[in-house]
Amino acid sequence: MEPKYSSAIVFEPLGDQAVVLRLGDGISEEVHRRVLEAAEAISRSPFPGLVEIVPTYTTVTVWYSVVEAAEAAGRHFSPSKLEETEAMLADGEPVVYTWIRRHLERVLETGAAERPVLQASPPREIFIPVCYGGSFGPDLDDAAKALSMSPEEVVRLHSGGSYRVYMVGFVPGFPYLGGLPSSLALARRSNPRLSIPAGSVGIGGSQTGIYPLPSPGGWHIIGRTPLNLLRPREYPPVLLQAGDTVRFVPIGAVEYARLSREETEMSEEGNRG
Repeated sequence: MEPKYSSAIVFEPLGDQAVVLRLGDGISEEVHRRVLEAAEAISRSPFPGLVEIVPTYTTVTVWYSVVEAAEAAGRHFSPSKLEETEAMLADGEPVVYTWIRRHLERVLETGAAERPVLQASPPREIFIPVCYGGSFGPDLDDAAKALSMSPEEVVRLHSGGSYRVYMVGFVPGFPYLGGLPSSLALARRSNPRLSIPAGSVGIGGSQTGIYPLPSPGGWHIIGRTPLNLLRPREYPPVLLQAGDTVRFVPIGAVEYARLSREETEMSEEGNRG
């Protein structure tokens, strides 16, 4: 028998309109699978007042409207007595917590063989073209030196792996990718940059990631992709989502320029549409 999910999940209040569900402490695919299952279960059967669900490495943050939750529970909401209102909703526990707990017990507390497949579709495998080094990857040579490798070896190892999108954050669309070879782990730069170009691919600690728009950052930039990670006219408006698998494909400057033009043309067509 698998351990009970309800006993394994820790509920941590986040202000007065959110709760963090902690499903584990270590970063692993097993813990992350449970995170995605819990997020999908809540998304498919939303409770009254649900606002947003945010999965991370080991947690799911659930944002909700306490006003709608109180009304759905047949309680009067008093803004001046928020703590009392929440406490009386469900015998000392906010009713939202009770709804989430009961729902996860029904959906998740079964044997692995009996557990329903919650994801709407299989995890996607997405190939990201990257032009490494030069002006696209200004830190490649220094990173290689710090790792006692050649730049070519860094590129080979970085592009030879398969990465899991554990979470998206920091700035809209930024994917935190797990699966970086341990030999490429590198502490963040001692002097962060004030602006990193969109599409930059970097290494920070034991992770790799892609900057979707110009932003400050302290990761070592080893390359850049011509793909736009932000897709504001699509749903969802980002290319990568938690649970996706990413593979990097090395390309040259000529191919980068061609793909960049195509991305620009697609964006302009979308704007005209």
